[in-house]
Amino acid sequence: MTDLFQPAWWLPGPHLQTLWNPFFRTTPTLARRRERLWLADGDFIDLDWHGPHDATAPLVLVLHGLTGSSSSLYVLGLQQQLAARGWTSVAINWRGCSGEPNLLPRAYHSGASDDLGEVITHLQASRPLAPLHAVGYSLGGNVLLKYLGETAGSCPLRKAVAVSVPFRLDQCADRIGLGFSRVYQAHFMKAMVAYVKDKQRLFRERDLQQHLATLSGLGTLDGMRTFWDFDGRITAPLHGYRDAEDYYRRASSRYFLPDIAIPTLLIQAADDPFVFRHSVPETSELSATTTLELHAHGGHVGFIEGTPRRPRYYLERRIPQWLAGA
Repeated sequence: MTDLFQPAWWLPGPHLQTLWNPFFRTTPTLARRRERLWLADGDFIDLDWHGPHDATAPLVLVLHGLTGSSSSLYVLGLQQQLAARGWTSVAINWRGCSGEPNLLPRAYHSGASDDLGEVITHLQASRPLAPLHAVGYSLGGNVLLKYLGETAGSCPLRKAVAVSVPFRLDQCADRIGLGFSRVYQAHFMKAMVAYVKDKQRLFRERDLQQHLATLSGLGTLDGMRTFWDFDGRITAPLHGYRDAEDYYRRASSRYFLPDIAIPTLLIQAADDPFVFRHSVPETSELSATTTLELHAHGGHVGFIEGTPRRPRYYLERRIPQWLAGA
């Protein structure tokens, strides 16, 4: 499978592959319809629909990565290509990622497969005749694979694709603290601290003292330099984990892979600057329905081909092709 992707010669190395999409790509323009899904705990998730309003058209749920949203360019690009095939897609915005803070202290995180389950149940009810698939990127890919393993033979999805997955969260927290990858780490820390501060601001404006107290009880937001810092002080205690190590162990998708029962494609680059090569699972760890497509190059959610004037996006041709069974 590794000869399918031809990395662009003008984007050598993993970092240029990783940075092209968010910084240099022209934004795809889509007409989308937003739907607010109210969750069982009273919070909300916003969904952005694109493609034909057809009861029987295949439906693809698209899951963005950490600090992303349904407006991430890799999400928009995939939705555009799915619509070109006559398929419908719906892009999730994890809690607090759609442009306004969510309503509870709880946030989104790499183990939030319960939120994914609620979204999938809603989509089944909304489009009961539509074959339902899912595609997850990075954090979204980890959540998706965890959900697939947890649901196993009762999974309602037809097919799934996971891209650039942090299969072992502990090891990835170490990897992103090395070399140039510390630049990404600093970006993520700034964005995640801002996410919590936005939530605090909302709670103050609405005089939600109990919610404010929950966040204040986690301690200061100062000195957040690594994922171990943030996940140990914020993510773990806020979501019922003992500490960062417990969170990483219980939420890492690598431990759920053997139980996946539906056709699943993993697309990964060996040079991913967020993921050690040894964090990528061996073939012996995969279920019989799972295929690992491991490329030598591609970066993190990169996989750019073509020329500087006409770049092409491998993920956006490969994923619809595979979902369609071609």
